[in-house]
Amino acid sequence: MNYFAHPTAIIDQGAEIGEGTRIWHYSHISPEAVIGQNCTLGQNVYIASRVQIGRGVKIQNNVSVYEGVELEDYVFCGPSMVFTNVATPRSAFPRNTPSDYLQTRVKRGASIGANATIVCGITIGEWALVAAGAVVTRDVPPYALYAGVPAKRTGWVCECGSTLAFVQHQAVCGDCARAYQMEHDQVSKIQEGEGNHGT
Repeated sequence: MNYFAHPTAIIDQGAEIGEGTRIWHYSHISPEAVIGQNCTLGQNVYIASRVQIGRGVKIQNNVSVYEGVELEDYVFCGPSMVFTNVATPRSAFPRNTPSDYLQTRVKRGASIGANATIVCGITIGEWALVAAGAVVTRDVPPYALYAGVPAKRTGWVCECGSTLAFVQHQAVCGDCARAYQMEHDQVSKIQEGEGNHGT
């Protein structure tokens, strides 16, 4: 075994776990889940069957990642944030097969704050940041900062997490010197900064 699992963690047969990953107290990894290298799963984390998780992902305490959710490399999930996978749940009319689940994708480097809720069927773009307590009901563009209930864009963020101030459709991060441009209300990186972290 080339990963660490606390003695209280349950790792079901058929789960794939990458080298260097750490799984802490009372977490449960279901069959056919795939977890990449160097991830950290905090206390009481549940990973459902067939979930795909990339490298370097950090999932804090009390998070459940249900079938239909995909986390790309270096995603951060804050404590007690919530994923959903059924749009119209009913106890009397169970919707609990893979065909019932809407796909939710969290793309590379994105962060989701504590107690945020992600409604199923959306995509959170690369390096986006969802604020604590937000309820996200629609796609989040790359590098966007979303906050509120329902969540709306309140700004833009650098890959390092600092906020960006655009002047004439361009911005340079004051902390790491990465440069960005905005076209048609979409942000893209045009220059690396100091250290090239996250490339």
